[in-house]
Amino acid sequence: LLKMSNLVQEDSFPQVDMEPNSCSECVKKKRWGLIVTGAVGGALVALYAVAVPFVTPALRKICLPFVPATSAQVENVLKMLQSRTGSVVDIGSGDGRIVIAAAKQGFQAVGYELNPWLVWYSRYKAWREGVHHNTKFYISDLWKVSFSQYTNIVIFGVPQMMPCLEQKLEKELQGSARVIACRFPFPQWVPDHMMGEGIDTVWTYDTNSFKKKKKKK
Repeated sequence: LLKMSNLVQEDSFPQVDMEPNSCSECVKKKRWGLIVTGAVGGALVALYAVAVPFVTPALRKICLPFVPATSAQVENVLKMLQSRTGSVVDIGSGDGRIVIAAAKQGFQAVGYELNPWLVWYSRYKAWREGVHHNTKFYISDLWKVSFSQYTNIVIFGVPQMMPCLEQKLEKELQGSARVIACRFPFPQWVPDHMMGEGIDTVWTYDTNSFKKKKKKK
């Protein structure tokens, strides 16, 4: 009877075999899970770091989006800078092509850009083009910068910002300054010259332009 009871007890409680292979598989799965989680987390952090500089300007009240200048626009700007002296500043310099083009013409050129990735790229591009000694790029908000020290100002603006920028520049600029507006003109100033067609159009404003105002209809 004792032998039978022992057999019944052994059969009533199934035994689980802990094989070495199954344990090693569990450890491998956990490791792979940690690796995948770390990779996904790292990718999200990298995406956030890259995207924030591009998204943040769009959340501002007045946004100046990055739209690369066309070859025709660059040529028109350089034509408007002919016979000019002094420094050149590009407000919202983007990838730096206007600043670099002006530096190649002998100007000391400066770019202000809010997006740090574009500023770093511009610095690298200027170094690669051999004009890094004549160029400077700053990570800065244009509304917090005084442009009184510059004699040639280039702006690729948007309609929403032009009235405020017009008032700002009118207060800050010297009498010898020239403003070159690309894509969109200023709302109240009367341009001295205009060149190009469509999206490649540029308008220049000199001292007289700052005083002249368009007649309200």
